[in-house]
Amino acid sequence: MAIDFTLSEGQRELQKNAQAFAENVLRPVAERIDRAPDGWESFLAGREAYREMAKAGFTKSFIPTEYGGAGFTMLDFAIAAEELTRVDINVPTTLLATGLGLQPIIQHGTPEQKQRLLRPFAEDSEGDLLASYAFTDVAGGANFDSPDPAGGIQTLARRDGEEWVITGQKHYTTNGTGWDRTGCHLYTVVCRTEPAGGADESLTVIAVPGDTPGISVTEVYDKIGNRGVVTPRVHFDGVRVPLDNLIGEPGRHGKQIVSGAFSWTAALIGAACVGTMRAAFEDALDFARTEKRLGTVPVIEHQNVGFMLADIKMRIEACRYLTWKACHDFDHTHGLAEELPIMTKVYCSETAVSTVYDCMQVIGIASYTRDLAPLERMMRNAMVFPLYDGGNQGVRRRQLHDILRQPGYDSMLAARGDIPPWRQ
Repeated sequence: MAIDFTLSEGQRELQKNAQAFAENVLRPVAERIDRAPDGWESFLAGREAYREMAKAGFTKSFIPTEYGGAGFTMLDFAIAAEELTRVDINVPTTLLATGLGLQPIIQHGTPEQKQRLLRPFAEDSEGDLLASYAFTDVAGGANFDSPDPAGGIQTLARRDGEEWVITGQKHYTTNGTGWDRTGCHLYTVVCRTEPAGGADESLTVIAVPGDTPGISVTEVYDKIGNRGVVTPRVHFDGVRVPLDNLIGEPGRHGKQIVSGAFSWTAALIGAACVGTMRAAFEDALDFARTEKRLGTVPVIEHQNVGFMLADIKMRIEACRYLTWKACHDFDHTHGLAEELPIMTKVYCSETAVSTVYDCMQVIGIASYTRDLAPLERMMRNAMVFPLYDGGNQGVRRRQLHDILRQPGYDSMLAARGDIPPWRQ
């Protein structure tokens, strides 16, 4: 069968609806979110838009239909995400973060866990529930999979009878405040079950309801970009949950659960990068078509500007189709083909930073002011793409390095979309 990038009628309708939602709901609040006095107020400024997102059905899009969700494919989600993030990065990232928090359950939970933990999110028509992936320890997250128990994740889960007792400190736990700053509805906590066991023996993920005693939100970070995405510090102090809240098995399976969740977001961050680059390109193109800058013709008539815009547009198209292929492969292999999603995150995130900057160069110094152009906000937002969700240097390139080191690695695996032999 021939490779076909033609969108279906349903996907075109989804794209159109997402575009309309972005213009009608997100655009009116985008500036207010960015200009709020601190990170918490920025987050709250997007609350009503998130509520409208829930009413429109976006918040249950990634939940399987058998548990009440809309069952979007990854490609469907990417198509919608590009349109949403073209207008505002904050509210869609809150949605993406809930999806990340639920991915360990979606990908590896038992039927009982999925029914119990996913169903409330599918039935939440007001957007009241948020999930958070509690991954990064306060001491760091890059070496989460260290085989040496002296390194790696230091949040520990100790078994006590029929319960796990979790103690540790996390930060950058996106959505971890909930809407009232007391905690979100559900955390999936990356931890270890044995103090003397490294990641290969004891790394695991445990679902923790946000109203469990012992959870405290101690700080909300303010950031230079993505200001409406709440990234708090959360402490777990002797938090007790039932044994059956453990997802999968500790050890190597735990490493796969963490990797699978991050592969899901890796592919979709590509769509957010494309949306951001599109917005920057459209702003630069409009400027080039209308401004003369003391010349006699619009600046687009000058070859250096035209060539820059051509290069920018090529990067956007390349990133879009890389993202689509990564999403397709993730769906096709049920998350087992990780190479292309990781490449998508690294390539698109770094390309987004350079692309937005090039758009600023097209416009010139006016792009550096908050009042004359939106590009300074886009630049601040884009700068985090290579740094978050598993930093490109600390995590993502190391993941790719590990894939290349596998004895059965084939350089055409990603092109074919095959499941790697070491994951079969």
